[in-house]
Amino acid sequence: MSLRNRLRPKSEIPTASMADIAFLLIIFFMLTAVFTANQGLRFGLPDDDPEDLDVQPKEAIHIKIQGEGQFRVDRQDMSYEQMSGYLQQRIQLAPQKPVIIQTLPDVPYNEMIRVFDLLRMLDVQNVSIPTRTEIERWKAFGVFE
Repeated sequence: MSLRNRLRPKSEIPTASMADIAFLLIIFFMLTAVFTANQGLRFGLPDDDPEDLDVQPKEAIHIKIQGEGQFRVDRQDMSYEQMSGYLQQRIQLAPQKPVIIQTLPDVPYNEMIRVFDLLRMLDVQNVSIPTRTEIERWKAFGVFE
């Protein structure tokens, strides 16, 4: 019996071509997979216009919203009605003048919306809201208080 056990081949699964089959499957799935690109918010970047580069920070209208009904426009304390008249005069003189809106963190959100609505009524096209980093940089130049 021991002779018979020696002559009988051992049963095993041939794995010599297993790596080849795995690589072929990887290549197949890579070629047939569909890749989707998530599209985020669509917005238009401004055109590179050399005339726009001539705008100096002090030429901009700076609006600082300090509290509910408390505004500081170009370093002058104003009410909403005073600010409306002041902005209307400034925008009529130079329609493309940039407007910078700075809001303190504890100001109610509706105050900022009131200012945006006013600027929309005056047809202001160039409005920006600086980040904290930008405010810190411009404070060195005396633009922000």
